[in-house]
Amino acid sequence: MATLDHPHGSPVLQPQDEKKPQLDSTSDTESAIATVPPTPNTFSAAPDGGTRAWLVVVGAAWIFFSCLGFMNSFGVFQAYYMTHQLHDHTPDEVAWIGSLAACIQFAGGAVSGPLFDRYGVWVIRPGAVLYVFGLMMTSLCTQYWHFMLAQGILTGFAMSLLQVPAFAAVAQYFDKKRAAALGVVVSGSSIGGVIFPIALSKMLNGSTLGFGWSVRVMGFLVMPLLAFSSFAVAPRLPPRKTNFFIGKAFTEPRFLMLVASGFCCFLGMFVPLFFIPSYAVSRGMEVTLASYLLAIVNAASTFGRIVPGILADRFGKMNVFAIGGVLTGVIGLCMNTAESTAGLVVYSIAFGFSSGTIVSGASAALSMCTDDLQSLGTYMGMGMALAAMASLVGPPVSGALLEKYGGYLQATIFSGVICLFGGVLAFLAKLTTKEGLFGRA
Repeated sequence: MATLDHPHGSPVLQPQDEKKPQLDSTSDTESAIATVPPTPNTFSAAPDGGTRAWLVVVGAAWIFFSCLGFMNSFGVFQAYYMTHQLHDHTPDEVAWIGSLAACIQFAGGAVSGPLFDRYGVWVIRPGAVLYVFGLMMTSLCTQYWHFMLAQGILTGFAMSLLQVPAFAAVAQYFDKKRAAALGVVVSGSSIGGVIFPIALSKMLNGSTLGFGWSVRVMGFLVMPLLAFSSFAVAPRLPPRKTNFFIGKAFTEPRFLMLVASGFCCFLGMFVPLFFIPSYAVSRGMEVTLASYLLAIVNAASTFGRIVPGILADRFGKMNVFAIGGVLTGVIGLCMNTAESTAGLVVYSIAFGFSSGTIVSGASAALSMCTDDLQSLGTYMGMGMALAAMASLVGPPVSGALLEKYGGYLQATIFSGVICLFGGVLAFLAKLTTKEGLFGRA
């Protein structure tokens, strides 16, 4: 402030222009945005198609062809082991090998899912190398503990590094067509489930290759396919840097109910997949022809994964998953009534179509538990890991029932009833959605 002389001699304070700080609103806004981490709404919408997105689908389908497709042929190994290397072991002991691999391939997703959210494709590439190595080690096995380590634990863990990240990657590229895309991915396992049982049965039972080279041929077959997938499957979004696991998922009723539903469906679903060849032999079917039933199951499941996936995007992911669980339970209860060759073929087609909905349906339903695409791998990994614990229990329990009662009736009742309950739970999980029990959720 300055003073001026007043005409009467008294000083007067005169205000001066003060320099006020000017705010650069543009630069401040830009810096504020730069410091705020991205939220689910700041990412561009999923393309739902395009060359890059479909390349990811193809790469993921080859992963499921090589992994779950090979796993779906364990019924051939079960029948072969019981008459060759492991003839002195009970059916439930042999079934532990396959059920351990089936459990670990999804249970390991609790780790591989969050790892994929952080490191992307660098989870898949080591898994591909480890999987081929596991197959080669299986070809050298001669004793029970060899098979448990190589085919049960090693290949199971390698599959977990491949399959759950493949699911998560595809889910980032698709939104409205997500269930259909996941159905196409899992249908790769159905195609593998057709090729592997026929090829293995022919080489094991109808050639001079022997066990070792039969398994090695399978390893050489999947090697270039997994090499392609290692470069084709990649995340669309930047990595997530927050907590490794998402603990709040275990406080969400929808997540918990879907996990419980998947657990029950997996508990019953693997029983026919493991025992239908040996059941067919007990009905008088020739061994090679009985092993072809697995190929029929998996061929039918190709349509059971693609068609329900398309319907799920239209009528609701949880609706289709629930219907698949109920149908699988009803058909599972009928296995012991299929006695002739024609009956067993019809049963295999029906069971293959209905059960094909479960794996792709469960993953699509779990993707509804979060809107944060960066967390999809973690949600799907944790959910599938908990649900897959059932595959560790189902086949050995059925093997024990078979050993105790000397027939398959009790095992089929166990399989069917538990799948029915899983389907009902999936329906009830719709109560946690805004659409409600009868909506298109």
